Formats: sequence, C-alpha cells, structure tokens
Amino acid sequence: MVPRYTRPEMAAMWSPEERYRIWFEIEALAAEKMAELGTIPAEAARAIREGGGRKVAAISAADVARIDEIERVTRHDVIAFLTWLGEPAAGHPGMGEHARYMHQGMTSSDVLDTCLAVQMTRAADLLLADCEAVMAALKRRAIEHRHTPTIGRSHGIHAEPTTFGLKLAGHYVEFARNLERLKAARAEVATCAISGPVGTFASVDPAVEAHVAAKLGLAVEPVSTQVIPRDRHAAFFCTLAVVAGAVERLATEVRHLQRSEVREAEEFFHAGQKGSSAMPHKRNPVLSENLTGLARLVRGYAMPALENVTLWHERDISHSSVERVIGPDATIALDFALMRLAGMMEKLTVYPERMEENLESLGGVVHSQKVLLALTQAGLSREGAYAAVQQAAMATWLKLGKADARRFAENLLAVPEVAACMDAAALKAAMDPQRDFRHVDTVFARVFGSP
Repeated sequence: MVPRYTRPEMAAMWSPEERYRIWFEIEALAAEKMAELGTIPAEAARAIREGGGRKVAAISAADVARIDEIERVTRHDVIAFLTWLGEPAAGHPGMGEHARYMHQGMTSSDVLDTCLAVQMTRAADLLLADCEAVMAALKRRAIEHRHTPTIGRSHGIHAEPTTFGLKLAGHYVEFARNLERLKAARAEVATCAISGPVGTFASVDPAVEAHVAAKLGLAVEPVSTQVIPRDRHAAFFCTLAVVAGAVERLATEVRHLQRSEVREAEEFFHAGQKGSSAMPHKRNPVLSENLTGLARLVRGYAMPALENVTLWHERDISHSSVERVIGPDATIALDFALMRLAGMMEKLTVYPERMEENLESLGGVVHSQKVLLALTQAGLSREGAYAAVQQAAMATWLKLGKADARRFAENLLAVPEVAACMDAAALKAAMDPQRDFRHVDTVFARVFGSP
C-alpha cells in the first residue's frame, strides 16, 4: 500500500523487521519446548533464545538486505533467514554450533503460516479498535441529531420524514455487527501449525505446537496438512470486504447529502483548504470519495483469498504470492479508511435548517401515507383513498415552482372524496410531522439502551 494511505501502526506490523522477529519467536519457542522434551540440548535452546534474540532485537535495514542477498542464492526465504540468524556478526557472537538445532523437524510452512496468523490477529486488533472509533463518532452524532427532522429517500426520491439521528443509528448498528464479524474473523485465523512435512508430526512432537500456540495466543490447527487451511483466511478477507461495504455505504450517504442540490450535510472544510485548482468556490466531498475508492480495493482482495482455498494435495505455494500482497494491503487500506471515516463523522457539518427546507420542498406530499391511512379509517376503501390521495399528490407535484402552485393539503381538500371525510383541521392533524417521530426514542433505546 502506498504511504499516502498507510498508518504507521499497521505498517509496522507488516514490515520485514517485524516479520523476522515473529519468525524468530516461533523458532525460539519451538526450541525451548524441544529442549524440555529432550529433542535438543537445553544449552542449545538457551543459545538460540539469547544469541539469536539479541541479533533479531537489533535487526536493521542492512540485516534485511543481507537476508535478501542470501535468498537470491537459496531461493528460499526461511532458509535465508535461518542462515543469517546463524551467522556471527560484529557485536553479536550468535549461537555458534547450537545454530544447527534450530528448526528441528519443522517445515517452512510451520513458520510462515504461524507468523501470518500472528500478523493477522494483530491487524484485526487494530481494525477492531478502528471500528469502535467509528461507532463512538456515530453514536455521539446520532444522539445529537436524534430528533433532527430530515427527509427519508427511497430510489433517491423523497419518501417520508425521518430523523438524521435515526439515519446515523442505522449505520451504527451496521458497524456493531461488523465488530462482531471481525471478532469472529480474528478467531478464525488465530491458529498455529507446527506439524512438520505434510502435517503428520512425524518429526516434531505435537507438544511443541501446543506450546508455541499457547505462548503466541493462538489455537492449534486440528489438521494442518503442512499448511493451515485457507478457508480461514478467505473468511477473514471476506469479512474485511463486508466492513469495507459499510464504509462505502456511509461515505455514499455523505456524498449525496453534500451535493449542491441537497446541502444537508458536508465534510468539515478546513481553514486554508482548497476545493479546486480552477474554481475557488468548490467544497468537494473528497474524504468520502476517497473512502469509496479504498472500499473498492478492500473488496477486491476478497476474491483472490477465496481462490486461495483450493491448494494441491497437502501443500503448494500458489497462495503465498497472493497473501504477501493482500495481507498488508487489505488491512492497511481498511485501517486507514476506518480512521478517516471516524474523523469525518466526528467533524461532519450538519445543516438542520436545510433539512427542514428539503423536507417541505415538495409541498407536503411526503405526508401522503398518513392521509391515506386517515381516509381508510374514516370509511373510504383503500383503493378509493389511494386514488384520491395520488390525484392530489400529482396535482401538487406537477405545479411545483409555478405561480399557481398549491400545497398538498389544499389539493387534497379539492378532491370531493377527501372533503367528504375530513375538514382542514382533521387533515392538518393527520399530516402532523411529529407522528413520524413518535417511536424514534424506542428505536434509540434498542440501539443505545435507555437514555
């Protein structure tokens, strides 16, 4: 992922230096358990932990370059790392002859897959915190605008009144669901495999796997076949895609509300900010547009993760190149997007007066259902009431903005079937906007609990 969309906390997790530190920890933990079981000498495990530990703790860009140099010869990344780790260096005497006890009975997938599990669980922890930040912003703004009237839209057309707080509450509960999905996805990939070639434990005791898993906060993979089954990883990346969908849904709402014709809410416009190189008046929804693009990327990574599920027999590496890209890129992009979304919603500028103007801009036709229901209760058939209300609504709609325009209520009273059932006072009572909001507090109690 490009630096522009990368936060340092998430990037550090996927750096070569951190990857090698995790690889070493897996090797050292395995060696310690092997020493306990008598597979390798106890002094070898101590030398690996102390000598290798000092070297990995001080790993530098030059060391990474050296590992890359070795890999260009070995054509194998784990062997290159183990070779570097066993090399004596200035200030790091290394492990000496004990280096030969590293990686006893293990295969490279034991290291690679367990490391990836650690990285993905740590990435998930950051993403969980990000989701909570989005939810905190949405909760505050939803409560702030709990009773702020606005128009609800279906098919992009004015439908019935709602409140802006209710809109935001809907997004809040979506992110609450995503929080639970992320927790489940984290658990799905938090598995360790130290089972040796083809996963039979023929050359490494299952107790080693259990020890490493416990120390790293992972579960053991029941049957690893030499690699951890990739349905777990597919579920993880599909969850990221669903979260990205929630990001884009909210970003799309903001983009619509900021349109010049709507102007009900807009992204915070900073002092000194410029919207266009050519048009000084522009205030563009650049953050929400950016979020839309990032969401597309994250969703795109779900498909290759699904393709990775099918591997040949007990192991191949067709998944490896994919995961080297989508592991960092998907988590980094989503991490950035969630934190940008949290900040955007925290500072979102809301215009209640404009919402009120838009709500009434169609002359009151948005109250048509309330009139329809009142007429059926007054004795008209549903079909008759619908025809009468629609007649008045179309008369209102077609005259909007013209000199002879009349409001919906006036056109209703001009329909004989309506006038026979309701007078102006009854009609006004039926169209009372507060009738639309009488259960808002009930919904908020469901979402946020009692006030």
